[in-house]
Amino acid sequence: MDSYKLFNWGLLFLTFGLMIYLGFLSSRIMKKDDEGGFLVAGRSLGAFVGASTIVATGFSGWGFMGSPGVTYQFGAIEVLGNFFFAPAMMIAVLYFARFLQRKAIDMGSNTIPEYIAQIHGGGTMGRLVQGVAALITILLLLVFLTSQIKAVGLLGASWLGIELTQSALLMVGVIILYTMLGGLAAVAWTDTVMVCGMSVAAVIIMVQIFTSIDLGSWEASLNAIDPELLNPTTGAHYGDSTATVFLVLPYAFLFAAVLPFMAIRFLAFKPDVKLHKAGVYVAILGALLSLVPLVGLYMRAQMPDLADPDNAMPAYLEHFMHPALQGFITLFILFAMKSTANSLLHTVASATSHDLRLALFNNLFHSQRLVLWVNRLAVVALGIVALLMMLYAPPFMLSWLGILGTGTLLASMIGPVFISTFWQGSAWGALVAMLAGFGTSGYMMLFADVGWLIGPLTGCVVSSICYVGVSLVTPRIRLSGSAARI
Repeated sequence: MDSYKLFNWGLLFLTFGLMIYLGFLSSRIMKKDDEGGFLVAGRSLGAFVGASTIVATGFSGWGFMGSPGVTYQFGAIEVLGNFFFAPAMMIAVLYFARFLQRKAIDMGSNTIPEYIAQIHGGGTMGRLVQGVAALITILLLLVFLTSQIKAVGLLGASWLGIELTQSALLMVGVIILYTMLGGLAAVAWTDTVMVCGMSVAAVIIMVQIFTSIDLGSWEASLNAIDPELLNPTTGAHYGDSTATVFLVLPYAFLFAAVLPFMAIRFLAFKPDVKLHKAGVYVAILGALLSLVPLVGLYMRAQMPDLADPDNAMPAYLEHFMHPALQGFITLFILFAMKSTANSLLHTVASATSHDLRLALFNNLFHSQRLVLWVNRLAVVALGIVALLMMLYAPPFMLSWLGILGTGTLLASMIGPVFISTFWQGSAWGALVAMLAGFGTSGYMMLFADVGWLIGPLTGCVVSSICYVGVSLVTPRIRLSGSAARI
């Protein structure tokens, strides 16, 4: 093993120790707040930590591995689409977080499926709604988690000089350990460390790119390869029209506001947090990370014959960074991937151990210590399931699989989570909306050649219509406070 590989292993174990230590420290929150400490960090997140975990989770492995690969294949249109995520997340924090936060605190909601059930009346029908929401969340986020594990495994294997299976097992094992220890608090605090490293990596990458290539030569090289890379006549993977890329803005807003692994951060903010400060932090961090897809255009000009577009970032680091600097940047990119993987794992574990448990058995367990161990064991079990899914899944493009999972989940949840915040429908409306959004987006993503955004956004429209329409013809219950509890 050469000296640089030993250096990489040293960096890895140093940061592993830090992550585990943060998980241990955050476990104290659970002692103070029982299950709520695991599920929503005891509602303790401040503006910077909350903003950091939102940005780290939103950009992460998709931003550092998937998006450069998509840019390599389809060109600058992906760079433009990526830039919409920062303002969209900022808008979600500034104009939606407070609504969701206040209602969740009033009802005592600790997960998004539980929030959906409580806001629609609770009771037996509420338990059904909570169970269906939990099952959809588990299924679709396991799909997304599979892509994240593959991304972190691929990069880790190249960085450490080991096999993909060994790399994925190593990375997932550490994620399982600190998430199991500290729940959402551990996820948020480790995300904060990670996003700082991610931002440093983005700056270093941009300095290297813009000091190593002439802009005119770069443009000429890309035009010679394919004029569509810089001057597209279609929306490429987004749809037939170039205008379809602008759909990323509403999609990204709903991504941040509705998806359970993102929206749970709003429930975890301190009740008196200054959300305008959080919004500023989101804008700054998001703007830095939005630059990363430029790596795809750089690599298309420098190495136009890559067999797999998803190798754009690993190949860039291998060929255009000094080995020592490559080690640091790769570590930061691994941070990015793990920041989403830990969020997804926490969310599917919460949906399994909390939401499905309440939906199927109501308050079967009365011991908070026992409930906490159920939460922790779910993290272990679902982490292993996701790892096995990655090992046996057929070949897939990382970004496409991510949008299949998140886009279809978004279409399922838009009515019960987003619309219900402003116009409360019925439990039947919530149930039908979730199933309609799931079916529409899933079918269009898998079987219809309409681009990556049209399917989820069409699912959102169908789900919203079903939510309002069914709610108008079925009984609606307006509840507040403890009366909404299941």
